[in-house]
Amino acid sequence: MSFAADTKGELCRQECSNACCAKAEYYGMILFAKRFTPQDIAFCTEHRETVLRLANFMIEQTQIIVNVSTKMTRRSNHSVSSMVTVSSEDQRLAVLRYFGHTGEEFNLRINYDLLKNDCCVSSFLRGVFLSCGTVTNPEKEYHLEFVVPYMYLAKDLILILKRVPELELQPAVTNRKGSFVVYVKGSGGIENLLTFMGASNASMELMQVKMLKEVRNQVNRKTNFETANIDKTVSASAKQIAAIEHIIRSVGIRQLPLDLQELAQLRYEHPEMSLRELGEHLSAPISRSGVNHRLQRLMAFAESVGKK
Repeated sequence: MSFAADTKGELCRQECSNACCAKAEYYGMILFAKRFTPQDIAFCTEHRETVLRLANFMIEQTQIIVNVSTKMTRRSNHSVSSMVTVSSEDQRLAVLRYFGHTGEEFNLRINYDLLKNDCCVSSFLRGVFLSCGTVTNPEKEYHLEFVVPYMYLAKDLILILKRVPELELQPAVTNRKGSFVVYVKGSGGIENLLTFMGASNASMELMQVKMLKEVRNQVNRKTNFETANIDKTVSASAKQIAAIEHIIRSVGIRQLPLDLQELAQLRYEHPEMSLRELGEHLSAPISRSGVNHRLQRLMAFAESVGKK
């Protein structure tokens, strides 16, 4: 599966803790669908888990009859596209009214009354991403985008992304084949957004890839080790630094035991150092095996933080 598909799979496994969040996610999915009017409600995707999640939302929250159909889209790799539709106009109107729309609006806009709580904003953006979002494999580039069918919806989405302070995003928009593409560049902003929506594993994977690239560059500039040894060293260091970044963002480095704080800071500032060099640079030098033991404790701490 692709990185984008894995990310959507992770998002589909998120549980909505509150009814308002479930409604907000449902709203994000259906509002940014292919069509959302009294004449036609249609949601189309190649991601099967997303289709089932939306169908469940529609049945549980609005008690309507939904039609789920599938078709082959490309013979070369047998991609299957699934579509959710609503046949009855009365039921389509019921869905619109559930979210505060009449179907008579001149321009389709976001109903901000449904996003008064911070948790609802997170759920709403998750729904929007499941509906029209994708993210590029970080091995290639750092790029996340939403393909939005209407201009004013795209503008509203940009405002929401900018208003969440912890995201620190500067999204932009471009036109592509009649759709409005809202996109985010840069690893940091994408990491923040993935975590905010609930895809922490995808965010960690992106961080690891980024650190792997950075450490490879540093190692290539500073050393002449054989390539096979470089990959092994860099991979371990990248995972450690990604864990340290996760701790810093989640609870702060001062939550680590004192003996791990110094080592974490040293590893973070010197990703190219070997275990032996790390031990020698500590205020109270320790052996290579001692450093390895502390790093294992640090990784376990980061994992326990991710499960809270």
